[in-house]
Amino acid sequence: MDVKTIPQREKKIRKWKFSELLADQEVRRRWEKVRKYFFLRESTYDMSNRCNIRCNGCYYYEGEKQFAEENGDPEAWRKLMREERARGITYVVLAGAEPSLVPELLKVCYGEMPLGCIATNGFKRIPEAVGYRIHISVWGNDETSLRVRRANNLLSKQIENYQGDPRAVFVYTFTRDNVDEVYEVMDIIAANDCKITFSVFSSPAGYTGTLRHNQDSLNRTRSAMLDILFRYPEQTLFSSYSAVAHTHQSGLHELYGCSYPRRNPSTNIGLGRSFRQYRTDLSWNREAACCVPDTDCDECRHYAAGSAVVTARLYRHVTDPNVFRSWLDYVDTYLAVWVMGYEKGENLCREIIEPPRHLS
Repeated sequence: MDVKTIPQREKKIRKWKFSELLADQEVRRRWEKVRKYFFLRESTYDMSNRCNIRCNGCYYYEGEKQFAEENGDPEAWRKLMREERARGITYVVLAGAEPSLVPELLKVCYGEMPLGCIATNGFKRIPEAVGYRIHISVWGNDETSLRVRRANNLLSKQIENYQGDPRAVFVYTFTRDNVDEVYEVMDIIAANDCKITFSVFSSPAGYTGTLRHNQDSLNRTRSAMLDILFRYPEQTLFSSYSAVAHTHQSGLHELYGCSYPRRNPSTNIGLGRSFRQYRTDLSWNREAACCVPDTDCDECRHYAAGSAVVTARLYRHVTDPNVFRSWLDYVDTYLAVWVMGYEKGENLCREIIEPPRHLS
């Protein structure tokens, strides 16, 4: 892939005005496109404490949330969604163990809060009446799925359920063991005209299994992401900067400073003030509130975390045109993955841009 890295010593230091960064008409159009969605304000909700498969390294079955009782009362969920809307939440992420096991609750949430997505293993189809984006987790080929997820022919079942479904985005999670398998999976995804994006396995707290990344696997993951993006641009919702941010030797919190309450003590603004992570009994705990609870924060490179953490750091990415373009690519990718009806544009920056640190 024709991607080049610009050495820091070759860059001329210059302070750019924001108006100068928007002088290019293509950049300005992209800025106007993404800024229309700055009203999105999320919280997450565990819909079920049950699952129809059991995966090695599953974050749900860590910590206290797995022991919360399951509230299956549709009216209780309807009331919660109305309360959430009243306090300013505009976007919901429905997860759990496995949300597809409670389709009636999903319908209630969609009826009250129509912007959102569902994180599912894809084994059971979610009814079309639920018009959320659907993220279908893929952890390798079918052989790996059987070994790691105890699910036979899972990818085939996922495609059978969601081929041609505009709601569906397949999320390939790179682990230390499955980097090379992405090519086999991508051939199948492309042949069935499905969309894919990428995540990076982020170890649950205390996890010591074989899926945990090391520097070599992160390097190989970045190369594979960029290669797939180059080979399958129509099916791949991703960008060069997305690859950099999620495969860096430093995790997202060290790079950008996590905005979620678990690592952010401030309640003055942003996610620190608004974000809640509800358990299946409709309770929540600010000290544990995170987009992927019970993840080892130092290891977190999860696509869901980056969608909020990286996009919130606009002020760090206005240092020069290519850095700003890379940030716009990241936000454009995030919106295409998470928002129904949003179409991703062509990436504006193909250079490898290092994540900018705190401005002095």
